[in-house]
Amino acid sequence: MIRLLLLRACVASFACLALSVRAEVPVASVAEVDLARYVGKWYEIASFPMFFQRNCVGDTTAEYALTPEGEVSVTNCCRKADGFDEARGKAWAVADGNNARLKVSFFWPFRSDYWVIGLDTDYRWAVVGNPNRKYLWILSRTPQLDKKLLEAALKAATTQGFDLRQLNYTVQGVAGKAP
Repeated sequence: MIRLLLLRACVASFACLALSVRAEVPVASVAEVDLARYVGKWYEIASFPMFFQRNCVGDTTAEYALTPEGEVSVTNCCRKADGFDEARGKAWAVADGNNARLKVSFFWPFRSDYWVIGLDTDYRWAVVGNPNRKYLWILSRTPQLDKKLLEAALKAATTQGFDLRQLNYTVQGVAGKAP
């Protein structure tokens, strides 16, 4: 009985150690993002719960467009119980980030990191997070993502040390069409 308890304690300790070591490895963005290919509409497949999305019940999208100033306009939209909600912001590339690391702002002077940490070679899906692993989004060009593509996106997140137990999947297209 004592051996069994010691074995369980060792396994639990190693699991905790593995998680803490993984969390110490810095998050890395992909090598480069071609913004001309990245702009357009993306559907949220899943995300970590976020305060600003607390009233969203589905049909969450993000639309990006290049501005004449060289920035990226951002329009986030989601369905709420009583209609749709929209938030507009802007993003700009961080120096030496090859367009894979951006700053995004919806409310001046507040801004946050927007790092593309996983990206399909054909830009069918993207994984976006931040260096402290507090935020994560799995995005797709289509409202649903094929199982194999979703598995690849999830692997990109877990490889970066994101704990997917807090991932919420987004309902798309059930109760109406997003604007």
